[in-house]
Amino acid sequence: MIPPASAPAFLAANGWAGAQILPLAGDASFRRYFRVVDGDRRAVLMDAPPDKEDSRPFLAIGAHLDSLGFSAPQPLATDLEQGLILLEDFGDARVNPLLAEAPAREAEIYAAAIDVLAELHRHPAPVIAPYGESELRREVRLFPEWYLPAAGHAEAPGYDAAWDAVFPKILSETQAKPVLTLRDYHADNLMLLDRPGLRGLGLLDYQDALAGHPAYDLVSLLQDARRDVAPALEAAMLDRYVAAAGIPDAAAFRAAYEILGAQRNTKILGVFTRLWKRDNKPAYPRFNPRVWGYLDRNLAHPALAPVADWFATHVPAAARQQFKALP
Repeated sequence: MIPPASAPAFLAANGWAGAQILPLAGDASFRRYFRVVDGDRRAVLMDAPPDKEDSRPFLAIGAHLDSLGFSAPQPLATDLEQGLILLEDFGDARVNPLLAEAPAREAEIYAAAIDVLAELHRHPAPVIAPYGESELRREVRLFPEWYLPAAGHAEAPGYDAAWDAVFPKILSETQAKPVLTLRDYHADNLMLLDRPGLRGLGLLDYQDALAGHPAYDLVSLLQDARRDVAPALEAAMLDRYVAAAGIPDAAAFRAAYEILGAQRNTKILGVFTRLWKRDNKPAYPRFNPRVWGYLDRNLAHPALAPVADWFATHVPAAARQQFKALP
């Protein structure tokens, strides 16, 4: 977490000469974050190497969210050629560590996060790429491409066909009413802010947003790979969303939620393995047992029968225990 050599000159050119640059965080991408301190002023420096990260979607989605009345960190200065963006500092009240210290606030904070989604989904998706068939299929392919080989297993026939049997429901509903899907809407990407109403929840990490199904970000929030969300809380928050969003058929929406849950959790198992094997980030597979738990629950829904049959046949319970033991 050494700041890029160009950072001091970038800051000086934008009114932050001599400011301290302190390590803040990295993430699963090539982006890194630093806190910039100049007296009483605070900002966040995002370092996104332009040969590896395109920051233009991040800026566009952030501006769109702000225009709708949500809190997304707005840029104070940018230099896209160097991959540097100076952002508003949302402070340190990130939801995941905050809940570890104050678990009694869990229902209150999750309710606020649900309300933000319900309000966001009242607005049509901006002009943005769809979360369509090619992307859904590409993501579930990460499981046989990365996870199975790491566990010493080859892909069995019928995997793609099983998913193709369940995706049409998602695709037809997405086409009927696409919403802005942030795709990593979970406790580590939410901040509590001292702002009124829906602006009291700060949103982070939305540069990969697509126009998708409204259930996807609910899955991301309520089946969080990095923290346990009790089934009772998950059910209560789903009910809250259905009521707030005026969903006419709760059972049909729940079926879509479970399909997207299975899709996302299968993808995550592949992504976390790729981060370990390709990107030398070995911490991620420790989340696998929790992700498998969510996936097992998803596969129990009748809407996922073809995918559940494939897993039951080719990834039996004993083998899954072996998979869960990846370091």
